[in-house]
Amino acid sequence: MAANFWTSSHYKHLLDQEDVDMVNPLDKEKDILKLAQQVKVRQRVVATAITYMRRVYTRKSMTEYDPRLVAPTCLYLASKAEESTVQARLLVFYIKKLYTDDKYRYEIKDILEMEMKILEALNYYLVVYHPYRSLSPLLQDAGLNDLNMTQLTCLHIHC
Repeated sequence: MAANFWTSSHYKHLLDQEDVDMVNPLDKEKDILKLAQQVKVRQRVVATAITYMRRVYTRKSMTEYDPRLVAPTCLYLASKAEESTVQARLLVFYIKKLYTDDKYRYEIKDILEMEMKILEALNYYLVVYHPYRSLSPLLQDAGLNDLNMTQLTCLHIHC
């Protein structure tokens, strides 16, 4: 893993602004958020899952990879990458609970198979730099290092 953002694969493989503007997965990000609220994962996992989903759809078509399966799979993969693992079985349970439509009827094997496809689409670059780790030093540098401010920010970002 790279020691900092500027030497990381995340930086080296940044997308051009034109590529990013073409992708608008906001509706499918809601699926990630709904599912994440049910399985109770940290905000960092949700942010990583959304980043993975955006990266996937800059390289693959929504007709090629079904967003209804990509969203929970990105959440599953992000939970593993962020060391806050959620079992695929639990995701399948909540998908079935949240969505009664047959279009959302996925099994554990579907998520595991899609995980491999997503890993390939991401070229196995799983490191995502988020601002969460840098927030405490930033507050200290700004002279806002009192205990109340630190507790407030940790509550807000689920430290």
